[in-house]
Amino acid sequence: MKKSFSIPYKWELVIWLFLAFFLNQADKQIFNVLLSDIRDGLGLNNDDMGTIVMIMTIVYGVLVPVGGMLALKVRKKTILVTALLVWSAATLLTGYANSFLAMILLRSVATGGGEAFYSPPAVALIADAHEDNTRSTALSLHQSALYVGFILSSILAPMVANAWGWQYAFYLFGGFGIILAVVLFFRVKESAPAVNDTRNQASMADALKTYFACPTALLLTLGCAGLQFVGMAFYTWMPTYLIEELGVSKESAGFHAAFYFQLASIFGVIAGARISDRHVGKHSTIRAWVQAAALMLGAPFVFLMAGSSVLWIVNAAMFCFGFFKGAFDSNYYTALYDVTAPKYRSSAASFILMISFLVSAFAPKLLGALSTAGYTLSFGLQLMSYVLFFSAVPIMLAIFFTFRKDRLKIQY
Repeated sequence: MKKSFSIPYKWELVIWLFLAFFLNQADKQIFNVLLSDIRDGLGLNNDDMGTIVMIMTIVYGVLVPVGGMLALKVRKKTILVTALLVWSAATLLTGYANSFLAMILLRSVATGGGEAFYSPPAVALIADAHEDNTRSTALSLHQSALYVGFILSSILAPMVANAWGWQYAFYLFGGFGIILAVVLFFRVKESAPAVNDTRNQASMADALKTYFACPTALLLTLGCAGLQFVGMAFYTWMPTYLIEELGVSKESAGFHAAFYFQLASIFGVIAGARISDRHVGKHSTIRAWVQAAALMLGAPFVFLMAGSSVLWIVNAAMFCFGFFKGAFDSNYYTALYDVTAPKYRSSAASFILMISFLVSAFAPKLLGALSTAGYTLSFGLQLMSYVLFFSAVPIMLAIFFTFRKDRLKIQY
């Protein structure tokens, strides 16, 4: 009798959380690609829409460490499923929003707040389920859901909006998320350390002290914050840049801004993960090296992307930038985990996200202010190439001066 095919749980977990993270990112992108439809439908202006995005980013940044802290005391599975249910319900209800205040409450507060609680327990569950030789690969596959979410939502949301109205895109993605939350409730298991091993429990005070007393963690966070700052500027303004300065049609601008960049990021995240997992046994700093190299190599393509008036060159530059961003993202958490004890992983992930998102919340405002002052979006986006390049500096400092010492301090 033949044995039935069975996926090992550690990979089944990646599949389910891939779907959850897909929605986490898709729900963000549908607002961006339908921004003008929502704005016109509610009688708002660009400043109102920018305020909605900024408040959502700040809410996310403020609340994400709360998710990490809760994961120290509450079952990670409970936090994860609840977060998915809350943001999906808020996304669905966003379709019923009929005013600026309603958008603030449903989009900026409820959706942003729900999404903030997802990543810390999710990445900790995956990290706990995988060993060193598969951890980067597993987390990079999970990370690739970000790119798939951006691509598919950029295609599906306009199609749904054109057929039935922008509200139905929120109904569709929100409804799917509610169904997935029910499935995850039955299929996801709590990681053993959080439940069975009291030695792996940590207080919130210990988590804060450990993270902020680790020079490498802080230096890696600075690098991640720099990339996030550039990424937020790119996601917010690239469609408008394509429309206003390159003459791309409104219908296809969202696709061009997402497809090439996110597709390349999938390749980049896989390549970065495989390089890291293959060499981490011999070179303990390889994950940080991949991140630093990705920032420096990606910067020239951001400059080219924002400086060319030829669409195919812009798309090619976005592809290259996306590849290196993916390579960086493949080690977004694992580089930090190299200097973080397992019991602090949820909180460490939340701190790096908190700082990165609070810093990046001001990127859309910065480019908007420059545009209002008479500078082009091209100029503002080219400035981001310098931010990206110099974001590698703190990571290089960590590699040469603090990494090995902090790694030795980990108590497993």
